[in-house]
Amino acid sequence: MKRILKISFLLFLLVFSCSLWIPRLRYMSEISRLDADTVLSDSFREQPVDTQTARVISGIDAPGEYLAVYWLESGFGEQNISLSPEDALAMRKRWERADGWSDYLSACQAVWNDLVYFPVALSQSGNINVSFEDSWMFDRSYKGERGHEGTDIMPDKNERGVLPVVSMTDGVVQNKGWLELGGYRIGIRAPHGAYFYYAHLDSYADIEEGDEIKAGDLLGYMGDTGYSTTEGTKGKFPVHLHLGIYIDKGGQEISVNPYPALKYTEEKIIDYADR
Repeated sequence: MKRILKISFLLFLLVFSCSLWIPRLRYMSEISRLDADTVLSDSFREQPVDTQTARVISGIDAPGEYLAVYWLESGFGEQNISLSPEDALAMRKRWERADGWSDYLSACQAVWNDLVYFPVALSQSGNINVSFEDSWMFDRSYKGERGHEGTDIMPDKNERGVLPVVSMTDGVVQNKGWLELGGYRIGIRAPHGAYFYYAHLDSYADIEEGDEIKAGDLLGYMGDTGYSTTEGTKGKFPVHLHLGIYIDKGGQEISVNPYPALKYTEEKIIDYADR
């Protein structure tokens, strides 16, 4: 009888210990998703947003905080979870204690919290028939093999100088001019720190480096410039807008997938016909 009681007591201790440690181990496993280098990971840079999450953030004006929690809770989209904005606010508290939270949250805010408009506006003809796909890190071969660090927005007609390109965010014009890969390009530094890169323009609006702009301001017109060291080269590829989004991590420029941000803004189109 004593032997049975002893075994029962030991089993009780084992079960009790497991009940304490299993949740702790699960918590530690989840917390390990966040550290000082999380924003450098392929998972973060891909910016995964599934259909359900896209519907949630469509009603949030500045979804950076929500996505910061959603990605950690879901393992950057590996787990299918349903998370309301209220749930995300409550869950944020435990992630705030983890190393790297502040920098990670700032990176999420930089990409998402300044977004206002889709970067292609209605033209004077009233048309905006464009398409885009998630081409993140697709192969590119000009000047050597590389990954595509952006999203290409393609018009239904291969006509340069027709579709207005507008700023997705408020910001400051940081770069303007010719690049071999990007042709005529504009770089806008948004308020939360992300760098929005608009490439292959046919022409520029009347703006200069250092100018402050508002979301929806005209940057230029969609074109097919680039892939040459000779300024003004056109016709090396179809007319399109290449959009890139970059954030700074300790002085290192990190590209992130713009496709989810474009999906978030694709219904937020400004009418430039009357301007």
